[in-house]
Formats: sequence, structure tokens, C-alpha cells
Amino acid sequence: MNKMTKLTPIAATLALALVTSTAQADDKLTVGGFIDMSYVSTDYDGASSESVSGVDQVEFNIGYDFGNKLTATVDVEYKNSTDGANVEQAYLSYAVSDNLSIKAGRFLSYSGWETEEPTGLFQYSGTGYAKYFYGYYQQGVSALYSGEKFAVAVSVVNDLAGPQSTDTEHPGIETMVAFMPTENFTVKGFYSVDGDTTMLNTWAAYSVDSLTLAAEYNSSEDTAGAGSEADGYLLMANYGFESGLALTVRYHAFEVEDSVGTLLEDASAITISPSYAINDNLLIVTEYRMNSDEIFGDSDMIAVEALVTF
Repeated sequence: MNKMTKLTPIAATLALALVTSTAQADDKLTVGGFIDMSYVSTDYDGASSESVSGVDQVEFNIGYDFGNKLTATVDVEYKNSTDGANVEQAYLSYAVSDNLSIKAGRFLSYSGWETEEPTGLFQYSGTGYAKYFYGYYQQGVSALYSGEKFAVAVSVVNDLAGPQSTDTEHPGIETMVAFMPTENFTVKGFYSVDGDTTMLNTWAAYSVDSLTLAAEYNSSEDTAGAGSEADGYLLMANYGFESGLALTVRYHAFEVEDSVGTLLEDASAITISPSYAINDNLLIVTEYRMNSDEIFGDSDMIAVEALVTF
């Protein structure tokens, strides 16, 4: 994926200090975020194992309500894989009515069951197939209409997965239709087009009491150059106990092939992830993941994550 707009460490520190001091004096400003750190050990079949640890990501979410139905959102993040801090999202949102809102700037795609941020995941790892089927951070304009039992959205962006793209000659279009027939059941479908690339993402989720069940199916096609086709799906169950303990079990699989049917990727995994909420701000997530990969080889992964939200 493309990097976000980069801030120098000094500029980032000054910006966050200014935000913090302003937040104390202005109740129209909200500041939140998270700190994500982990230890991961991976054992590769037929090869040596490796382990890594450290701070994965730190993010500050800054919101300002101007009144008159206009708000601004800016997310600043630090990732251990990049140098310095980055502006992840920056957009204005205007509430045309109680049901219709429009936003413009750089924002995250609506698509995909699994979120980009660790705070929205039920386990430590993502499937790894989002780059084939989900939109990413985008620059453009998006409209969302939400009713009691349905919602629709249309986004017109420079690039479905290009947060720094400024070329508007050939925009990408992402559409969403969602149905919520009951308060426990949600179904969403996304169809996105960007030049020679088309993506279909559909998912359904059922939540009742402490149980959440989800299923997702994806397909995409890129006819540019040699061309490629991809399909993937996941099944997930999560149950939360009163003690603060929760357990997630997930199975996912996907494959990618070129125009003549040669497999470029063919992978699946079973993930078992117990977690424990120590308090409202600190969540400990553990994970055991068994990867089966026909192209790059099998592996087993163990992860321990500490996720602090504020």
C-alpha cells in the first residue's frame, strides 16, 4: 500500500502537543487513539523460525465540530515500518440531513468485514487478502444515506487504494448497499471499479448477546497487462464471556491466478485467538495461526498483543 503524507518527528510532536492543549480548552475538539504493541513468533515449514516484537502502531484520532452540521477529522499515526508520523485520514463531513451526509478529503474505504485498524479486529492478524478485495485510504468525495433498515453509499475517488493519488482523470467508484432487517443482523455488499480493476466484497454478520458470527465472500478481476483473477472468503465466530475473556475462531482462504490460470497465490489459515480485557482501556490478545500456502510454504504463528485505547 502507499504511504500516507509524512510528518517529521518534530512536526508531529508539536502538532500533538497543540492538539492536547487545545482539547483542554475547547469541548468541540475530541482526541482519542490507541497504542498497539506485540510479540510474534513464526515457525516456517522446512526453514528457520523468527520472532519480532515492539510497538506496531500509535494513532491519534482528532475530531472538531464546527457546528452548523460541519465536522473535521484528522488521524495521525506512527508505524514501526515507516519513518516518522503520517497523516492517515483528513476529511470534512457535512450532514445534509439526519439521514444524508457527505465527506470530502482522504478517508478509509467502507468496504471489507475486517477493519484496517487493530481496534476493529476480533483477533490479532488480518487475513492478508484485503489488498485484492477491499478499498484502502482514498482521496475524493463520498455520500452516505442511512435509513432505519438500510444504507447506501457512493464514493468517487482518485484511486481505490491510492491515498496520495491526485490524478482525477480516471476516478475510481465504490458503491455500497447495506440491509439491517433486525438489530442483530447486517448484510453489506460493495462493488468497486477503478480502470481495469473490478472488486466485489460481500459480508454478513449476526450478533446476539455475547456471540458474533460473520461470513465474507470476495472476488476481483484486473484485466490490465497479463490480467489476474482472485477469490476469497472467511468464516468467523467470536464469543465474549462475562469475565472479560473472549475467544475468536476464524477460517479464511483465497487464491489469485493470472489470465492463463497459473496460480500466483493459494493460501488458507485457521486462527484461534483468545483475548482478555484487563480494563476498559487495556486489551490483551493472543493468537495461534496455522497457515497453509501452496506457493510460499506453510507456517505456524504465535502472537501476543497489548492494545491500549484512549
